[in-house]
Amino acid sequence: MKLVAAFFKMIRWPNLIFIVLTQFLFYFCVFEKLLTEPGDHHKDVVFYLLVLVSVLIAAAGYIINDYFDLQIDAINKPQKIVVDKIVKRRWAIMWHLILSSIGIVLSFYISYKIDNWIIGFANIGCVLLLWFYSTTFKKKILSGNIIISALTAWVIVVVYFFCGANIRVWQQQDISFDAQRFFKFTLLYAGFAFITSIIREVIKDLEDMEGDARYKCRTMPVVWGVRTSKVFIAVWLVVCIAALAIVQLYTGQLGWWPISVYTVLCIIVPLIFIFRNLYKAASPADYHKLSTAIKFVMLAGILSMLFFIF
Repeated sequence: MKLVAAFFKMIRWPNLIFIVLTQFLFYFCVFEKLLTEPGDHHKDVVFYLLVLVSVLIAAAGYIINDYFDLQIDAINKPQKIVVDKIVKRRWAIMWHLILSSIGIVLSFYISYKIDNWIIGFANIGCVLLLWFYSTTFKKKILSGNIIISALTAWVIVVVYFFCGANIRVWQQQDISFDAQRFFKFTLLYAGFAFITSIIREVIKDLEDMEGDARYKCRTMPVVWGVRTSKVFIAVWLVVCIAALAIVQLYTGQLGWWPISVYTVLCIIVPLIFIFRNLYKAASPADYHKLSTAIKFVMLAGILSMLFFIF
């Protein structure tokens, strides 16, 4: 039982739930609501496989990250270490290979079923990026942050490719679909995922600065310093707040007041709170609180898709 608990801890199961929730809501609440007539629900089974693939690849990425970060985590998060403490290193690498392999095989099966090979080859790229992120890019300034943020956005974009691959089929069946609006919503949510993720990644770098510096990881706080890193985060916070405010002006003109009020209270206000508390933060505990706040904002962004039902 202890081994099972350790495994779920290693694969970061709460983050995997985030992925499942994001893809389910984007597919069923956004995409399907843009169909003027119901789509072919036999395709939903293939979509469930797509979600499973995202979970498998992400879980494999978390495992390989823990595998290579063992020494650094011993300083930054000694209480959270699983690899080599509960799960043996060889089993960790084995689980990474198994989960990644299943994810890639299923990706190509999905590509075959929907007649679009982008998903299969892109997910191979995701597996490789997660491996090289853990071995190399995580220790280099900004590159690791950008990779993780791009992969976070891919959770949304992959659903777009999945649905887009079927648009031709639905059009042939005389089922109307607003492809242009769906593209705009994909950009909106993928952009939000990218920006909030890069903010959180740099905050986490500030939190883990001690261990990163000891093992000569060239993260932004180590190379450019704490002050510059905070300015970098602040700039992205301003960009995110400004972009969301502009979107609310647009949604307000359309009469979508419930989602506008929700966005202001649950996303923009917490982002302003993070901005105000960013410069006061000085300890790992302070940065951890900000990181948790960003996760709340990301969750609120995901849940905003529920408004499309109405």
